[in-house]
Amino acid sequence: GSSGLGGGSSRTSCRLSGGLGAGSCRLGSAGGLGSTLGGSSYSSCYSFGSGGGYGSSFGGVDGLLAGGEKATMQNLNDRLASYLDKVRALEEANTELEVKIRDWYQRQAPGPARDYSQYYRTIEELQNKILTATVDNANILLQIDNARLAADDFRTKVLDELTLARADLEMQIENLKEELAYLKKNHEEEMNALRGQVGGEINVEMDAAPGVDLSRILNEMRDQYEKMAEK
Repeated sequence: GSSGLGGGSSRTSCRLSGGLGAGSCRLGSAGGLGSTLGGSSYSSCYSFGSGGGYGSSFGGVDGLLAGGEKATMQNLNDRLASYLDKVRALEEANTELEVKIRDWYQRQAPGPARDYSQYYRTIEELQNKILTATVDNANILLQIDNARLAADDFRTKVLDELTLARADLEMQIENLKEELAYLKKNHEEEMNALRGQVGGEINVEMDAAPGVDLSRILNEMRDQYEKMAEK
């Protein structure tokens, strides 16, 4: 837009340019003071700002002309240049910040996928070895259990056989003891009978044959009976 300041035949114009936009202003007798900044028009004031902002306004043509057209336009030009410098600095800071953000994301991004196939093969081989060792261990434990059961059965069988053999031997011992007692009893009876017979013969034959050793004969007979009893 534009605005004009009337009251004279003189005309002054200026153009301001920067990195982000352009501005132009005109002073003339036909229409008065005019300004164009980035497509926005002001009829009676100008304002520029960055951050906290700053601006200037002109209430009328007489005030503008009182300060001088050149000084006014120089002031506007300086303010616009300062504004464009601040915008340019903000753009550079923004670009630097974008680079830093992009670098940070690149550092945080996951790296290329690694090839773990060889590790998988090693793990599979170890798992197979563990499985084989587990099966072998189970077979060994089974063999141990079977051997233990066989040993228990054999021990039970041997103990049973020993028990039966012991009972049989004890029975034989009892029978032999009874037989020995019976033989001893018969031996005593026979010895008593022989003593009676030998005593009578001795009394009869003492005068005829005094040289016979009866004690030796009795001892021999006793030895014979004892041998028979032992059999």
